[in-house]
Amino acid sequence: MNSEVDILRFATAGSVDDGKSTLIGRLLYDAQGVFVDQLESLKGTSDVKENSGIDFALITDGLKAEREQGITIDVAYRYFSTPKRKFIIADTPGHIQYTRNMFTGASNSDLAIILIDARKGVLQQSKRHLYISWLLGIKQIIVAINKMDLVNYEEKTFDFIRKDFLSISRNLELPKIDLVPISALNGDNIISKSKNMEWYQDKTLIELLESAEPRSNKDSSGIRFPVQLVNRVDNEDTKDYRGFLGTLVGGKFSIGTEINVLPSNFNAKITKIIKSSVEVDTANLGDSVSICLDKEIDISRGDMIVKSDNFPQISNKIIANICWMDNESLNIKKKYLFKHCNKITKCMIKDLVYKIDMETLEQQKDISSIEMNDVGQISLTLLKSIAYDSYSTNQSTGAFILIDPDTNNTVAAGTIS
Repeated sequence: MNSEVDILRFATAGSVDDGKSTLIGRLLYDAQGVFVDQLESLKGTSDVKENSGIDFALITDGLKAEREQGITIDVAYRYFSTPKRKFIIADTPGHIQYTRNMFTGASNSDLAIILIDARKGVLQQSKRHLYISWLLGIKQIIVAINKMDLVNYEEKTFDFIRKDFLSISRNLELPKIDLVPISALNGDNIISKSKNMEWYQDKTLIELLESAEPRSNKDSSGIRFPVQLVNRVDNEDTKDYRGFLGTLVGGKFSIGTEINVLPSNFNAKITKIIKSSVEVDTANLGDSVSICLDKEIDISRGDMIVKSDNFPQISNKIIANICWMDNESLNIKKKYLFKHCNKITKCMIKDLVYKIDMETLEQQKDISSIEMNDVGQISLTLLKSIAYDSYSTNQSTGAFILIDPDTNNTVAAGTIS
């Protein structure tokens, strides 16, 4: 594994009380990613809850409300490492009312771990998390069938759930699904092979994580530089300086690169690149930089700088997949705000194409509404055209949110088809 891919970002998801936080706590504990003072504090907290030993869930359940309720509400990010790799974890909520938080936590992940309680089998929320992971372009899924200790480590229980899950996921055509029986509480098949499940001879959870590949489609669109800020300085040292600030979300560019500005389609050459107050020759994917051009061009926040030989799509008509996040259902007669990269424009929902039946993962057409936590497809017409790529091509230029202008609430997150 080369140094460029030694960090893996993964999200954990599942239904309430499937053991997500306990699993992450166990991983951090076994990988020695818990500070001594935090460990002592957790031992005290665990005693209050009348648990023997350590309550690993409290390592990630940081909010007071979460500890009182015994559930995860917010997305908890944690870091740990092994001799082979570094990891960034997003521990996402299991409760259906916090599905939007799961969508957020999984959006930047390379892999998803979906936990299933061995006593309950595959539930609707497990299917919802599977579909959202697929929708967000996560192509590697690990299904951790947890609490095997509570079903006497029976192989037949694991086999039943494995067949059920693979049957449900068949239509999504995911390239890689691994299933592993575990007990997060006792550590079975987390780091070391379980002596209680000798019938399972495949990789442990940590071995699957260490061998997983990060996403490879983050840089397949060419240069994409959404302008966040236009910096104008006029003094003796920097006379008539105009810098265009933003984050490079696709490709790379150097001094002398010929670019086009969208939507105006004006062209120019890059004459200066400044990164962290230092002039550099090249900017790479993910760099936050300021650039100067060889021409005076009218550029505003929300415009996109691209390479002249690799244009994104430009349109005011969009087909998109969305996860609806608001308590109020989608109102097809209402004008929403469409926020894409650094640009905001008004939009109208023209059609509800379908929503997903979370029991079967099939498309339901001829629908009249999309409610909170529904996942579906819609068509939109924007007041102003945007420059975009499909989400599968570029995760930044292919994603957006919808905002209710009356409440300023984010009502949906979406990916462009």
